[in-house]
Amino acid sequence: MSVWKHLALLGRANSKESIEYILEALWRTRKTGLDAADRQIFGEMLQLSNDSDLDPLLVCLRILIRKCVYENAKKDEMQKLFPAEVQPELQRLLTLLLQKFQKEWREDIAKEDTANDRVILPQLRAMMWTRGNERSEIGDPAAITNLKVQISDRS
Repeated sequence: MSVWKHLALLGRANSKESIEYILEALWRTRKTGLDAADRQIFGEMLQLSNDSDLDPLLVCLRILIRKCVYENAKKDEMQKLFPAEVQPELQRLLTLLLQKFQKEWREDIAKEDTANDRVILPQLRAMMWTRGNERSEIGDPAAITNLKVQISDRS
């Protein structure tokens, strides 16, 4: 069974708002993972009898969220993310919800990136080298390499 078939479990949700809540909770807990209370809420929303059915569904949703946010997928690109076995009406609903949150989630990522004080590496502008002893004997494989690197400031 393909992992994507687990998306059909979303059809058990009572409303679009339930699926919306699940997506928002997955985004909110993207660094920490779901706690037991969230898992229980999801299980109740989706009327799951077995908690282990939840994990493959969450994997699918996290993949979709990641592609939507980090690859900045547009509407037509989002629909291509779904394999053929995902029902068209579910594809449309998830596409609408992902589009709804995409801008907000991308802004969250941008804020996190600036808050993390990331080290900005300089951009390489040019690199040249010369080699000495190119024609050395096979028995004497010595080479001297001089490397000159020019760094440009991106600011």
